[in-house]
Amino acid sequence: MFSRLTSLPRLTALGALAVSFAAAAPAVAQQAVWPARMPIRLVVTYAPGGGADTMARLIAPKVGQILGQTVVVENRPGGSGQIAAANVARSAPDGYTFMVDAASFSTNPSLFKKLPYDTARDFTPVSVLARFPNMLVVTPNLPQKNVQELIQAIRTKPESLAYASSGNGSAQHLAGALFAQRLKLELLHVPYKGGGPAMTDVMAGQVPIFFANTASGLQHVKSGKLRALAVTGATRVGALPQVPTLIESGVPDYEVYEWNPVLAPAGTPADIVAKMSDAIAQTLRSPEVTKQIEELGGRVDAMSPAQAKTFIGAEMQRWDGVIKAANIQLD
Repeated sequence: MFSRLTSLPRLTALGALAVSFAAAAPAVAQQAVWPARMPIRLVVTYAPGGGADTMARLIAPKVGQILGQTVVVENRPGGSGQIAAANVARSAPDGYTFMVDAASFSTNPSLFKKLPYDTARDFTPVSVLARFPNMLVVTPNLPQKNVQELIQAIRTKPESLAYASSGNGSAQHLAGALFAQRLKLELLHVPYKGGGPAMTDVMAGQVPIFFANTASGLQHVKSGKLRALAVTGATRVGALPQVPTLIESGVPDYEVYEWNPVLAPAGTPADIVAKMSDAIAQTLRSPEVTKQIEELGGRVDAMSPAQAKTFIGAEMQRWDGVIKAANIQLD
């Protein structure tokens, strides 16, 4: 009788421990089998039809196939990506919300005095999908036939030449600012409300110079509506092998890309981030997806979370210097 009574506390403790393990088991199992429900959201920071949207819709079906769950693309445009980013930053870090952004993710902290999120604190990098060089394009009837002739013309009569962009602080604006800084040029900037109107006016000869996105400008170069003088990447573009890089053309240390990061809300479990990153990498390296990206003038990156974090940090530091030197500030 005594031995039975003295064993009760030990049995009670063991029972409590068993109950605690049983309570924890569902949470552990749910994390282990992620994704256990659908859908997985890819929140895109820009409107349908843009570069970020194109990349999100390109990868979503195959990523979903690899993970065994539906992946849906949800556009939340506005504020240079701020509206979507603020939404994702507040989302539950459970592996069912991710964000596909553009290079503006790395420039917004320097361009805006205040953001509705903290770039470093509120997000976990998952991957960088691909990099697309820009093209330095000009109105077809411009007499300058190469970059050096264009540089000389700008030096001789800076007031006679200008470059268009899709708006203050846009990728095209910053590409032009870096071009001017590298060469110590005075180059007039003409901002438009969107890349479409800017490109239309360059084709019409209203503004002679534009740093066009390869994916959207390639068709106009091939049709003769624009003339490409150079590409902004480290290597030539396969679709335009005859067009040199700006570095080849004598512009030192000039390498600019449009790129698309995938980010998760801060606190998303590391194993989920790694699994999502791996599914994205498999997708990007599949022959059909790689081919489509290369046809748009891009290069697959498929960065790991650690590589993406390093890359984004380096881009933030680089563009912060360019933005401060050009005194660019947005409200």
